[in-house]
Formats: sequence, structure tokens, C-alpha cells
Amino acid sequence: MADGQKTEKATPKRRRDERKKGNILFSNDVVAVAVLVVGLATFAITASNAGSHISQFFRLCISMAGSPEEQQLSSGGGQLLLQFLKTLAWGAGPMLGATAVAGVAATFLQTKMLVTGEPLRPQFSRINPIQGFRRLFSLRSVIEALKGLLKILILLYLIYRFLAGVVDTFPKFMFTDIPSAGAYLLDLAFQLAMQIAVAFAVLAAADFLYQWWEYERQIRMSKQEIKEEFKQMEGDPQVKGRIKQLQRKMAQSRMMQKVPQADVVIRNPTHFAVALRYKPETDSAPVVLAKGQDYLALRIVQVAEESHVAVVENVPLARALYAATEVGQEIPPQLYNAVAEVLVYLFRMGKAQT
Repeated sequence: MADGQKTEKATPKRRRDERKKGNILFSNDVVAVAVLVVGLATFAITASNAGSHISQFFRLCISMAGSPEEQQLSSGGGQLLLQFLKTLAWGAGPMLGATAVAGVAATFLQTKMLVTGEPLRPQFSRINPIQGFRRLFSLRSVIEALKGLLKILILLYLIYRFLAGVVDTFPKFMFTDIPSAGAYLLDLAFQLAMQIAVAFAVLAAADFLYQWWEYERQIRMSKQEIKEEFKQMEGDPQVKGRIKQLQRKMAQSRMMQKVPQADVVIRNPTHFAVALRYKPETDSAPVVLAKGQDYLALRIVQVAEESHVAVVENVPLARALYAATEVGQEIPPQLYNAVAEVLVYLFRMGKAQT
């Protein structure tokens, strides 16, 4: 398979870059269904209260219609306006507020609180006729058209089934009082709205899965793109510095674990410390297990003292060992005599580890 084909999943860096551009997983149907469901729930909770305020408003209008015109203008205008605003607030306010919150919440949950102006920047591809023609007959456009047609068919079917079920009850309303008939029709309409909400929720779930599949397909990368991205990241000074810092920490951690195995730590009081091991049966010369400067030197000394490893202060030898040796290697021949004197002294004193 050619390297140019986009067959690999997007890397975390690619996902971050696409997110900065505003290219994210998003389904408008999820937002629409959230608004619809929350609106219906709010209506069910506040319907009785809103109905009472509407009833009071109409009673006020009827009572003012029978009042003399002068009295109506002098005392009723302000009361009518106040009652109208109160009715509007209780009738439409809760639903408008709840649906607005639901729409914003559904949007931010999908975008993960992303706010960017990148999609608003002018792009030539948006006005390019060739690109527009391609988008018109793309897979996404076909899917969106089929999805819209399916919504219309489902909506028509549910409305037809609703009307077919209630058409026989309409003649009975001639013998029913208006409040009872209105309440019954309102209940039927609410049931229809719930059926529509359930059907559209299923479609929204399917649309979300499709949008996820389309998004993942869109941001897929070729093997060559992954290689180029890796090279760029390797060349980034910050990334390289971070990698080196982690490598140093890991090396220091492994080195500190070997300090308790040392026979002696030779130190310059605060600046240098070198931990040496010498096992005549396995080592042809003393081996450097750990070395450090400043804070690391103090840490080596601390670990050595905690592990009962002998610590010898020898300023010139500590400096020479630190400058001429590497961790895991034997000391150079020119330092044999100086180190041997320290080891012999410790062996005689019985302070070296065996």
C-alpha cells in the first residue's frame, strides 16, 4: 500500500492542530434533539402555571373591554401592559431559557468548550466554484440530503398516524365543554411531540456515529505524514529538551539505585561525589557506579550514609574521578594508586562493604 494513502489513525498532535482550526466532531442533530427534549420537559412542568397566567390575562382583557373608555385609558393601560409582560414571562420565559441553556450545553459538550475564530477567516476554497461543485456531490452532501428526507418522512408518518387516531373523536367534541376538549387535544399533541422527539433522538444518535466516522476518516494520515510529523517533533528544541530532561532523570534514578552497592563514596565536601565498587573476583579495576555534582553529589552522599557505605573526603581525588570517569566504567590507570590507598585504608579499618 502506498505511503500517500491515508490509512493511519490521526496522531494526538494532528488532533490538536485540527481542533485549533475548528475542525472537530460535531452533530447538529444532537443539539436540536437536546433543545426539543428540554423544551418539551419544560413545557410539561410549567404548562399549568403558564395556562393560569394566560387565563388571567384574557379575563383582564374581557373585563376591560366592558369598562367605559375613559376609565379603561386612565387605569387599565398600565395594568394591561404589566399583565401582558407577566404572562409572556411565565408562558414563554422558562421554555426559552431552558432551551437556550440546553443548546449551549449540547454544543459545548461536543466541542469541549472550544471557542475559536478560525472558521470565520475568509478562505478561497469556500467561493471556488470547483470546490463548491465537489462539495455538492460529495458523500457528506448525499448523506445530509438522505437524512433530511428521512426526517420529513418520519415526521409525516407520525402526524398521519396521529390524525388517523384522533379524527374519529372530533365529532364528540360537540358534546364536550371547551376546557375539557382543549386539555384532551393538548395531551394528544404532547404525546405526538414526545414520539417525534424519540424518533429524532434515534436519528441524532445515528448521526453522531456517522459524524464520528466521517471525522476520523477526514483526519486520517498517511504513513509519510506520520514520519514527517515525527521528524518535526524531534527537531523541536522544546521537545528535544524535554526528552533529554526525562532521559537524565531516568539515568539519575538508575544511578542512585546502585549507590548502596558501592564500597566507598569519594567526595569533595559539597561539589563532587563519586561512588566506587571494587570486587577483586569480578572487577579488574574499581568501577564507577554513580557520580554527581552539587545537589546530585549531596544526594549520593545522603544515600550512601543511609546505606552505611563509607564516605571519604578527598578533594583532589574527587575532582579527578569526576572529570576522568563515566558511570559504569572502570577508573583510568593514572588513578589506580590514589584509589587503592583509599580502599586499602578502608579495608584495614573494616569499614568497606564486602
